Amino acid sequence: MEMKLVIVLLALILAPLSDAVPDQSPNGVGNWFSRLPNAQEKLTRLHFYIHDIMTGPNPTTVPIAQANITDASPTKFGLVYVMDSPLTVGPSLDSKIIGRCQGTFAFASQEEIGLLLTLNFVFTDGIYAGSTLSVLGPKKRDNFYREYPIIGGSGVFRLAEGVSTDHTYQGTVAPGAKAPTDTTVYVLHYDVAAANYAEEVEMNHEYAEVIEFNRNQKYAEDIELTKNLINQVKFN
Repeated sequence: MEMKLVIVLLALILAPLSDAVPDQSPNGVGNWFSRLPNAQEKLTRLHFYIHDIMTGPNPTTVPIAQANITDASPTKFGLVYVMDSPLTVGPSLDSKIIGRCQGTFAFASQEEIGLLLTLNFVFTDGIYAGSTLSVLGPKKRDNFYREYPIIGGSGVFRLAEGVSTDHTYQGTVAPGAKAPTDTTVYVLHYDVAAANYAEEVEMNHEYAEVIEFNRNQKYAEDIELTKNLINQVKFN
């Protein structure tokens, strides 16, 4: 136990946090994939707040296009926005910024107010600095909770898959401020290129939590359950 603690402390001292993001050169990416068969898959939970500022001198979300029928549409069909909104650790815009939400969303339904999101969570803080997660999916604005698929990522989150779920923050906000979007992400990704110290740091990170996960063990349990059910059917 003492030896393990010494190794972790040495790694923390000798290795910079930026090393957690793998080499992005062609050779680096090729080397990353060569080690993928032996990589450990893990589940990480992220929690942060997205601040869309649509008014004032420094908006982060602005309209860029609309169709010739948009003004007459009750659902704003054809209206497109681009956004570059801060991600923060807490619900206040004054709290620590850990990244940006960048991309576009379009009003894509003629029957109800519904959006199509094409977004990237671009992380700029800690061991995830330089890494991204990509979101693509529909949003029904009137739903309290909204769920979107995570379809990929870069850096630490290469080959990521998962789910992002959010809702409008229900707490108190500053006078005149728009309530942020309270966002939780569950993402599966591979521990291939990150240094050994990264997971130790990640466990206590401000907005991230590593959750124990073993896909192969889950598959084995499912297979065993299926076998038992088949045997029960045979004997009954």
